Amino acid sequence: MNHLSTFADGAPWFVGWGTLALINAALAQGKNRSGLLWFLLSLLFGPLATLLLVLLPKVRSKMF
Repeated sequence: MNHLSTFADGAPWFVGWGTLALINAALAQGKNRSGLLWFLLSLLFGPLATLLLVLLPKVRSKMF
């Protein structure tokens, strides 16, 4: 079995999942949430993390 062809077959999934994680990190930062935390959550949960992030309200920034 050729391991390179097996990896290449799954490459679009890795690229898509990673892109979604980057988008979620930016979306989280726009809602005053931790981009790194949401990036890691997105790597684990993918579209479910996106749904949760979209449904959560924006965190109010602190005055001081």
